[in-house]
Amino acid sequence: MLAERKVAEREGFEPSIRFCRILTFQASAFDHSATAPHALEARATIDLVGLSQANRLCKKQRMTKCVFAPFALLAIAAAPAAAPSPAEIVSSAPAAAWQDIAQEDLLEMTLANGSVVTIQLVHEFAPVHVANIRKLVAAHFWDGTSINRVQENYVVQWGDATEKKALPAGLGTAPARDYVRPLIGLGFRPLPYPDPYARRAGHGHGWPIATDGNLAWLPHCFGMIGVGRNLAPDTGSGAELYVVNGHAPRHLDRNIAVVGRVVDGIAALTTLPRGTGALGFYERAEERISIASITAGSRSRWQVMRTESASFASYSQARANRHDAFFNIPAGGADICNIPVPIRKVPT
Repeated sequence: MLAERKVAEREGFEPSIRFCRILTFQASAFDHSATAPHALEARATIDLVGLSQANRLCKKQRMTKCVFAPFALLAIAAAPAAAPSPAEIVSSAPAAAWQDIAQEDLLEMTLANGSVVTIQLVHEFAPVHVANIRKLVAAHFWDGTSINRVQENYVVQWGDATEKKALPAGLGTAPARDYVRPLIGLGFRPLPYPDPYARRAGHGHGWPIATDGNLAWLPHCFGMIGVGRNLAPDTGSGAELYVVNGHAPRHLDRNIAVVGRVVDGIAALTTLPRGTGALGFYERAEERISIASITAGSRSRWQVMRTESASFASYSQARANRHDAFFNIPAGGADICNIPVPIRKVPT
């Protein structure tokens, strides 16, 4: 009897009372997600463990009725569902939370090895540089050029390594003031966390944005594309481009024109051999990675999550405060570059 009492006390019911009754319950009385996996698992635990052990004890004591109050198991069944991860929020976002990326804003860079990198140009920042890039694509300027620089945790840069290839006619010269634009009209939604490089940071019209409260600019986050230039007052023509391939070099913000981002295929660039020369430049011509072409449009259709949508608000909150199963302590905040705007292929 002593051994049975210890078992009973450990399992949460009292065998010394005169009558025992099996207390059954439905998880839905405590949890509106009763059909969720955690609720079903809790039911199975109760059915197979708690009730069977209670029955065995009651039978041993020859009691006709039993009382079983599995409070610990009730707590498990009543526990709220685990918070969805950012990926789960993105995958379950409704169609209304997504917006098509216009084909005229897309480019495809095809490397000589067949790898394809899809790029989206921004159309609300750096208007002169973006217009130049479109002209360079139309003139097939980058066909036969190369990736000339791969600097660890910084940038991958491409263009004409000889600097002798003729530029197409009609390219504009952008002033440095084009590195920024007025904040108004961007649908800016600030993050509630401080930013070390700007007064505020947040999102608008599907892009990450930093601001001083009046002017706005695109931050140098992973995957963002900028225009190579010489010393000021030069701002670059757009013929030399780079993509951020590591930790965000935000000190470059407002010092270089940011013109877009990689939508797909960035692994084809980030996995390239690192240059051994100064600043990661390749020292020998044979080290450079040939570019077969950069063309307008994409063979796939792409969508970006609307940054004004409820889905994006939930995603942003989840990126800053992870409550899914792996995390013990939520961060309670996030850098703008740690909340990349989700992009997907259009579902077929």
